[in-house]
Amino acid sequence: MTEALKAPARGFERAEFEQRTAKLQQRMAQQDLDVLFLTTEPEFRYFSGFKSQFWESPTRPWFLVVPAQGLPVAVVPEIGVAGFEQTWIEDVRSWPSPRPEDDGISLLAEALTEFSRDHRRVGAMLGPETHLRMPAANFAQLEQMLGSRELVDISTLIRDLRSVKSAAEIEKIRFACEVTAAGFDYLLEHLRAGMTERQACKAMHLEMLRLGADACPYLISASGQGGYDNIIMGPTDRTLGDGDLLIIDTGANFDGYFSDFDRNYGFGRVDDEAKRAYEAVYQSTEAGLQAATPGRTTGDVWQAMWSVLEQAGALGNDVGRMGHGLGMQLTEWPSHVPGGDVLLQPGMVLTLEPGMSFAPGRMMVHEENILVTEDGCEMLHKRAWETLPIIG
Repeated sequence: MTEALKAPARGFERAEFEQRTAKLQQRMAQQDLDVLFLTTEPEFRYFSGFKSQFWESPTRPWFLVVPAQGLPVAVVPEIGVAGFEQTWIEDVRSWPSPRPEDDGISLLAEALTEFSRDHRRVGAMLGPETHLRMPAANFAQLEQMLGSRELVDISTLIRDLRSVKSAAEIEKIRFACEVTAAGFDYLLEHLRAGMTERQACKAMHLEMLRLGADACPYLISASGQGGYDNIIMGPTDRTLGDGDLLIIDTGANFDGYFSDFDRNYGFGRVDDEAKRAYEAVYQSTEAGLQAATPGRTTGDVWQAMWSVLEQAGALGNDVGRMGHGLGMQLTEWPSHVPGGDVLLQPGMVLTLEPGMSFAPGRMMVHEENILVTEDGCEMLHKRAWETLPIIG
């Protein structure tokens, strides 16, 4: 039995939050932003250090206000005030939530008004791949309270900052990846024909927890005779048998940071077409590894991977992208898409996820997690098997 892996330290030093906030405030100054506010868990945690499972409850809103100068201010329900003693946040303003008639909106408006007297510009996450974690009526109320102040979309600003990880963040992601890789190896040794998808996933889930993952909130699978055509719904109670192909895609979490990759397994007499498709996505990943260097673009990475799949006879790619950012969320900006113009930078953590339809109703997908370095990229975990592993 593999021993639990050595985990990195939990949390971050105060200096980490000071540096994140300083970088944010430099960008705010460039855009004449007096203040901004954050409402979603990853962004709130990124700048405050406040980590709580209470975000799972939709009842109460939480707000973090970041002025152009000085420390962030938390505007939070009274039930959460004590938790900020463990953070670097000193100014915590609260109200007795839930209070539907005014669930923190007046308090938030007061804080934003206090800090927005120069340019009268207030930032909020209003762009793609994000949302405001507050009722639409409350946001309309906030707009009214802010009067003539301009609300500015800061989603590009925030995602740019978060896309480059610190050394401490990288170590947490690396550990989550190593735990996941060990879980896949464990499953290779214990997977048998006659098991169901659900039994296979549960066995791997328990092993990842034993090895040190805090949670495995994302664990899906699909299977079928010689392939699969749906990779986002399982696991199911379908029994695995001769000729089947099984994919498991999972994201383990450690201290708030994710892994996200998959592995494929074959059972018995898998046809040659599926084996060739496996080899094609493996070689496509190799091309992605060569292309993922600083100064190249997400479009370059996509094209490098797609060229291999196209040459191998791919009928198409129905996923819409072939990889994405990774960190505090299972999927983060940017995406590897055709024509993507995001420049890769050292410190970015990305997935490479080539996928192909290799026959009608049959797919093959492969995914790995990488770190962009000064002169290329490196894997954050053990590489997948070069040929499709066959069970039984």
